Amino acid sequence: MNGEYLIAILVPLGGMAMLFGLFYLRNRENMSMIEKGMNPKEFANRPAPYRNLKWGLLLVGAGLGLFLAYIMHNYVLHIDDDNPVMYFSLLGICGGLGLITSYWIEKKQTLDKE
Repeated sequence: MNGEYLIAILVPLGGMAMLFGLFYLRNRENMSMIEKGMNPKEFANRPAPYRNLKWGLLLVGAGLGLFLAYIMHNYVLHIDDDNPVMYFSLLGICGGLGLITSYWIEKKQTLDKE
């Protein structure tokens, strides 16, 4: 019973502390940039040309991982009980492979421009 009250108090306090920390650190970063003579607004709006590619390959990899886990669960291994470890591991592995593929494509494109 006491644990429920403790969680009900600590979770909102932790969330507020996290938000305060994020805003505090962003303010300190902006102040240090101003002291060095830089404009913080220039760095806030940097273009990210490969953002959609990165997210697309991450989601395709995650979907492929879930599909492979489903196929292995139902047709290859014939497991009767739920095995969430296989789903999460293939999700992480294939999502990571998607991010690595995105990195290779970005690297190739930037080297071709030079």
